[in-house]
Amino acid sequence: MTALQNRVTPLGEVIADPARGLVYGNRGCLHDDERRIRRRYNGKRWIACRLSFRGWHRHPLMQPGRFTELFFLDEATALAAGHRPCALCRREDYRRLLAIWARLHPGEANADAVDSRLHRERIAPETRAQRHHRAPLGELPGGTFVLYDHAPHLVLDDALLRWTPAGYTTRLVRRADQQAEVITPPSLVSVLRASWQSLVPLLHPSARATTSLEHERG
Repeated sequence: MTALQNRVTPLGEVIADPARGLVYGNRGCLHDDERRIRRRYNGKRWIACRLSFRGWHRHPLMQPGRFTELFFLDEATALAAGHRPCALCRREDYRRLLAIWARLHPGEANADAVDSRLHRERIAPETRAQRHHRAPLGELPGGTFVLYDHAPHLVLDDALLRWTPAGYTTRLVRRADQQAEVITPPSLVSVLRASWQSLVPLLHPSARATTSLEHERG
């Protein structure tokens, strides 16, 4: 069976791949009646959801005129792509995000304000391409994604882990003095800095497995 084009990379690209990951979400209707992706987003509300909730089940996926069901390797991938926790199916995760957000951005403690700021940070209006920013690699919190050697890598402890649709692979030592091209939107990096482990409850197990394996070899 041909894989649907509904997997999202940290770069926000929607690709076809059989692996589905730990997180589900949407950014509006992106597909046509033939289930072909025609746009990168539809609206500012980009959310990340649970794979299952209250027994709800959508079948078939990518129905005409309905939102496009998207899948992410894990929470860190969804945040890098510019998605935030859903206020319905992930209420506690959403409240944790909002509590930190309110301290960072007074007066913006609601979904519309969060989504508007994230949209400005993740999309370049001139090109509609994903926006990146620069920062010292040593100052980035765990759960952040950077572009390294033209590929997305996850910052975790003292390492950079190369992302693939099926999991994390190569482990590189993080050089604290190096400047990084950061993929994760700035506001979400600030939230991760405040409490990254509580904001990334769904981290793909290959992240820890890759780190452990390389330490044992070293």
